[in-house]
Amino acid sequence: MKSTLLGGTNHIEVRGLRRVYGTGEGAFEAVRGIDLVVGAGTIVALLGTNGAGKTSALEVMEGLARPTAGEVRVLGLDPVTNRAEVRRRTGVLLQTSGFPADLTVAETMRMWASTMTSSRPVAVALAELDLAGRADVRVRSLSGGELRRLDLACTLLGDPEVVLLDEPTTGLDPQSRRRVWDLVAALRDRGRSVLLTTHHLEEAEELADRVAIMHAGRIIREGTPAQLGADQPSTIRFADVSTLVGLGGLPGAVQVTTHHGMTTVHTHDLQVTLHALLGQAAQCDVRLPNLEANNASLESVFLAIASGENDPDNSASSLEGATR
Repeated sequence: MKSTLLGGTNHIEVRGLRRVYGTGEGAFEAVRGIDLVVGAGTIVALLGTNGAGKTSALEVMEGLARPTAGEVRVLGLDPVTNRAEVRRRTGVLLQTSGFPADLTVAETMRMWASTMTSSRPVAVALAELDLAGRADVRVRSLSGGELRRLDLACTLLGDPEVVLLDEPTTGLDPQSRRRVWDLVAALRDRGRSVLLTTHHLEEAEELADRVAIMHAGRIIREGTPAQLGADQPSTIRFADVSTLVGLGGLPGAVQVTTHHGMTTVHTHDLQVTLHALLGQAAQCDVRLPNLEANNASLESVFLAIASGENDPDNSASSLEGATR
């Protein structure tokens, strides 16, 4: 059944999604009424603290579980009721794989291709993930990074319209991670939609058109990386210089901290504060060792949420020890 919620440009739409484990007094609400939209030709990163509910939400979008409440549509379809159709048009990368250890890489890919209505050439998919030279190697002999790349090659073998990636670059070296980034960006350029979870904040900053940050089962913040960082202070750091005083009075500065011999000036106007700081240093005829100035980043937003600063009901303790 087609959803009346979805417009033609939205590949994923989630409205009021709740997921509860158990019943009665022992019930645990892992997802607490989230809304999320992934448009065609866009990449959305779903971030969150451990136990935030990301995997629980993804499993509903993948059609592995029904929501306790709310509505989920993928390509206009209910991913549970219309699982066969949705599965044919989506690619899903789980956190762990379950490939037979005795098969070679090429055999694994051919087996995976046999389950699809149509697939891309195996050789092309392997070359994209730099696995062509490992085609005859058995799965049990692959490194962790190679196994992760094989996971992704299988995910993309059917040229899916929607791609769900659960921590796609876990275990990859920097070169392989960059290659995966390029591949994911190319999917967007071809009009595919990508929803990914990651613990690498620079990955979200590099790839995502929009970022949603979950905490305690809710989406606390959502927007472009630039929008999310706009209300967080930028920082200026340098090795502590005792002759500089009154740094808290610099224009734009909101806080000054010293830790392990490094001074950090937090500011809402990086350029103005940095200009004033350099002027004061010049007047005092001192250098600022190890000087670095950084705009607000996803990391600062994420850490503020993780510490409870942006939690509307300070409910972080409700997920203490949760595994999903």
